[in-house]
Amino acid sequence: MKLNAQQLRDLEEQKAVGTIKEVKRNPIYFILENIYDTYNIGGLFRLADAIAVEKIYLCGEMEIPPNHKIKKASIGTYKIVPWEYKRSSKEAIEELRKISNFQFPISNEFSNSKLQMKNNETMKQFNNVNLNIIAVEQNSKSTDYRKTDYRLPLALIFGNESYGITPETLALADQIVEIPMWGINKSLNVIVSAAIVSYWVMNKR
Repeated sequence: MKLNAQQLRDLEEQKAVGTIKEVKRNPIYFILENIYDTYNIGGLFRLADAIAVEKIYLCGEMEIPPNHKIKKASIGTYKIVPWEYKRSSKEAIEELRKISNFQFPISNEFSNSKLQMKNNETMKQFNNVNLNIIAVEQNSKSTDYRKTDYRLPLALIFGNESYGITPETLALADQIVEIPMWGINKSLNVIVSAAIVSYWVMNKR
């Protein structure tokens, strides 16, 4: 089922619960850290829905739904994408790392990836699989996002618009990647950065 912007905005909370269950989610998490701009938060919800992430973690100093600006920018996708607030990215990462058994609804499109599915199953159990945590940030230790192994299951960390991801959070990531910049501007909008990396992951699956 596909809904347009108006239908998503008008979708009642109770009906949204049923819609959530219909989505075949990919084994990808978003960890958003100190995103101040509510437009960006809403846009990231919309992106998360587009690639059917498993869950969004909203961490640190940031607004959360049902903030009216987030509702508007997300065109209602905040009702569709599972999310949770954490006081810090560390809490989100620690929670994910503690999970020893992963069970994700996976599209058949993943059947040619490392996550081979048997008999076209839409569910696969991952036992004792380590979550791959990748921070998207410009850093002395970062590598080109196109030269990274995005092993699934995967968590992508995106940081503050002005100051990026905190050093404490970067230290918890398995890898740090960045998007090349050829002009004077140092960085891209966080939604744009997230979209570039996310769709690269989906295309490389």
